[in-house]
Amino acid sequence: GLRGYMTKYDCSSADVNPIGGISKGDLRSFLRWGANRLGYPTLAEVEEAPPTAELEPIRDDYVQTDEEDMGMTYEELGVYGRLRKISRLGPVEMFKRLLHEWKDRSSPKEIAAKVKSFFFYYSCNRHKMTTLTPSYHAENYSPEDNRFDLRPFLYNVRWPWQFRRIDELASRAE
Repeated sequence: GLRGYMTKYDCSSADVNPIGGISKGDLRSFLRWGANRLGYPTLAEVEEAPPTAELEPIRDDYVQTDEEDMGMTYEELGVYGRLRKISRLGPVEMFKRLLHEWKDRSSPKEIAAKVKSFFFYYSCNRHKMTTLTPSYHAENYSPEDNRFDLRPFLYNVRWPWQFRRIDELASRAE
């Protein structure tokens, strides 16, 4: 839900969504725990399967994956979510923080591209957060049921000042 990688009124429609507010990382850990500690080997199979929206047919030579479609991993998405909601960082400050934290794993231009991509899709799909099914909220950054979420849901997806500033900072850091 954080990035908006869902179909409005499809996977988000139900009376209750018990895993809607749990990060993919925590959910995978829980599935592994259930497989090992409770003796349900099927949970291990679910955990090992690549997350997919299954919008395209699965073939022997191709499986559509969420991470490939989104252009980011669920681990990265969790980082963006915590920085956005818990630390309350916008695009520029998130870029600055990740520039420091990810300096050994990505170039400044790659980090800039990832942050801009996240905020572009976050703002394009923010309207989907207004119709979420009530969920169990296990993370501080999980999508809320909107009683306490007073952030706007319509954004300028181009973030003109912020994205220009990120590009300037990335060029200087190269």
